[in-house]
Amino acid sequence: MEGLRRAVGDHDIDAVVACFAEDYRNETPVHPGRGFEGRDQVRVNWQRILGGLPDVAARVLRVVEDGAVVWSEWEIGGHRPDGRAELLRGVIVFGVEDDLLAWSRFYLEPVDDGTDDVDAAVGRLVGADSP
Repeated sequence: MEGLRRAVGDHDIDAVVACFAEDYRNETPVHPGRGFEGRDQVRVNWQRILGGLPDVAARVLRVVEDGAVVWSEWEIGGHRPDGRAELLRGVIVFGVEDDLLAWSRFYLEPVDDGTDDVDAAVGRLVGADSP
């Protein structure tokens, strides 16, 4: 995780891509259509991120290893060219094979504006007004 975090912080696209296996598989369970396969798509994604958030920085908040599975909590933030701040937080579960990231289950999401309280969020989920 430190190698990937450092590569992101250095804005080194080749170093980012080098962390992933050629046949890397990304599953995004909350957004199934966003899953993808292959190191080439990793490069495309990170080129867009590094170009769209030129000051992007990543923090790995927690890591737990269970054999070849690594659970990691991330915070990634930066500013768009128009100055708007972007912040993502969440968990990525990685499978490691031959010292490369071979697969992931990706739960990293943009942080919302914080205006909803728990009652409003649950109400939206079940289609009911807040108590």
